[in-house]
Amino acid sequence: MPSGIRLTRGARLAHRPERPSGRSASAARARAFSAAGALALAAAAGPAAAEELPPQLAYAYGENETPRAAALGGALRALGNGTSAVFLNPSAMVETRVYHLQALFQGSPEAGRHTYGGVVVDSVTGKLAGAISFVGGFVDGDGIDRSFLDARAALAYPITERLFVGVTGRYAKITQDGTLREGGLGDSYVSRGLREREDGKVVGRHAFVDEFTFDAALTVKATDNLFIAAVGQNLSYPGHGLLPTTVGGGIGFGTDDLSIEVDGLADLSSYRDTTYRLMAGGEYLVADHFPLRAGYRFDQGADQHALSLGAAYVGPQFAVEGTVRRALAGGGPTTFVVGLSYHLESSGLTRATSDGF
Repeated sequence: MPSGIRLTRGARLAHRPERPSGRSASAARARAFSAAGALALAAAAGPAAAEELPPQLAYAYGENETPRAAALGGALRALGNGTSAVFLNPSAMVETRVYHLQALFQGSPEAGRHTYGGVVVDSVTGKLAGAISFVGGFVDGDGIDRSFLDARAALAYPITERLFVGVTGRYAKITQDGTLREGGLGDSYVSRGLREREDGKVVGRHAFVDEFTFDAALTVKATDNLFIAAVGQNLSYPGHGLLPTTVGGGIGFGTDDLSIEVDGLADLSSYRDTTYRLMAGGEYLVADHFPLRAGYRFDQGADQHALSLGAAYVGPQFAVEGTVRRALAGGGPTTFVVGLSYHLESSGLTRATSDGF
């Protein structure tokens, strides 16, 4: 199992919905949610988000991203080791040996969405690799005023030198305190959830999503350069678009300096019918420390194309990464993702396993 974060192949450092337009698009897509999600997100047609974005995009399908994953358009299920693995493919954690701590920020001005969190991944100290992540954030504070917490724990194990398996447990809690201020359901139970009271006084709202789910994945190392991954996410089938069940995978090819990957997934929950998302991306490592990244993403459900660009500095002890993604048509979101990581294995405080399995 090689050392270092996989920047390219491995750094040399230790029925489809119709296509309505305008406001009718948001209304049509909102009907795809389960009762709780649909009513809550219909209320989300507030000024900052839903008039411009379908609610699924305002919430970003409940996805959390590292800067590297966002820069490649999300095409990182096969080559996404390190901290990206806990969000995309837990089995990829054992592709390389790392012990990384990463702080994350993600923002989308059109949705009023901003998230903060961190990830710790360890594939150094044992054959069984593990990771934990905590991410929380806010959507449309001047409208629906939604807040959420996403916590995950992942494990991965190399069955052989060519076959890796992994699983992630996920807990999600979503609360909404805002309402549709002009018309609609207003300040009602169905638009915001049950009121939470203390000493007879309303102090807030109970969470309208409060549940556990899980992901499962496997990765095949077909050759030293070619990786193939299959992933299912939210496999407990919550049945709504706030935790959409998706199945898919990716094929990635990488050398020491260049990697490219193509991913596809089917989304079973976010819209009335199953839709798909296609992603492709690549990166090139300049001067051993500066990965330059680009990606493309097509979202059939939202009928949107997006391009992303990213760059980073990756050293032996730390890395600084940034990405911007922009939809190519009007009404789409702009997303910024920033990460700062520390590579604990470089400190000598961890005891590495042997290179063999």
